[in-house]
Amino acid sequence: MAGVSLQQLVKRFPDGSTAVSGLSLDVKDGEFVVLVGPSGCGKTTALRMIAGLETPSSGRVIIGDDDVTDLPPGRRDVAMVFQNYALYPHFSVRENIAFPLRMRRTPAAETARLVAEVAESLGIDAHLDKRPGELSGGQRQRVALARALVRQPAVFLFDEPLSNLDAQVRATTRAELVRLHRRLGTTMIYVTHDQVEALSMAQRVAVMHQGRLEQCAAPLEIYRTPSTLFTARFVGSPSINCLTGHVAVHGNRQQFVGPVTMDVVSPALADATLAFRPEHVHLSVEPTPLQGMVTLVEPLGAETIVHVRLTSGADVTVRLGGGAVVEVGSTVHLTIDSAHALVFDGTGRLAGKGRA
Repeated sequence: MAGVSLQQLVKRFPDGSTAVSGLSLDVKDGEFVVLVGPSGCGKTTALRMIAGLETPSSGRVIIGDDDVTDLPPGRRDVAMVFQNYALYPHFSVRENIAFPLRMRRTPAAETARLVAEVAESLGIDAHLDKRPGELSGGQRQRVALARALVRQPAVFLFDEPLSNLDAQVRATTRAELVRLHRRLGTTMIYVTHDQVEALSMAQRVAVMHQGRLEQCAAPLEIYRTPSTLFTARFVGSPSINCLTGHVAVHGNRQQFVGPVTMDVVSPALADATLAFRPEHVHLSVEPTPLQGMVTLVEPLGAETIVHVRLTSGADVTVRLGGGAVVEVGSTVHLTIDSAHALVFDGTGRLAGKGRA
């Protein structure tokens, strides 16, 4: 096993575009880190530079104690699981899993033992003599995973490996990967655009945007205390509510002033955004200054999502319990839990919070 250190990685392509810009990230030995961000943010390019499939324009890649920046993929002791599985269609499942061992000239008896062990651990031992075309998407994904596992690498790399699976299989495989990491304790770096995958699987989440690292922290910290407005908006479903205004300071008192007025802990800001999660805004039975009309109700079983257009014209999303009954077109009054509100400045950086 080994940790991974990315030191000021930059990747520029011949057309002049920059995919990764000054990325520095340390992944501890045995840690499960997820790189998440929208399409084009540079997360897959960063992963490919770790694997040796892309050459950095500048910066270094360190695996364990070794600088592998200039080493070919085969000498990096990493295994990569791709989005499209990259299985050999004319090979059986057994042959696909055994392929990396054959390349290492592992003795036949040892290869057979290792293939059988990893196939059993992933529940595909009954399919060893089938070809990939005879398997479901979830089974093919397990074969790709088995082929990576059988090598026993120092680092596992995953490039959106679940994106081709349906929702139920994706959720099951996600849980299997987490259990697998706990059992193996091997360093894993996982790329996805799905923030649900990121929050549910990672020990730390690294949010990327336009080739840069926005924030890297534990999932709950990313969700509760995003350091940038981009991270706040990208992570969480439904998305975080945002109201624009300014922060005025009157002596020892600071107030956000906008569609709602709220006491905050923040410096004075001419341009500010007050952000709060849908579960931190509530319907009030008593009249409040914050009111609006219900424009959409989404009953989702365990919860109900209510969309409200405020009198100011801003839109707010409210997360309620599954039994809530709210009518479209009705007027509602809202209260915001100030203890969980966040204040961002005009550059999108976290500048303060609501006063509890």
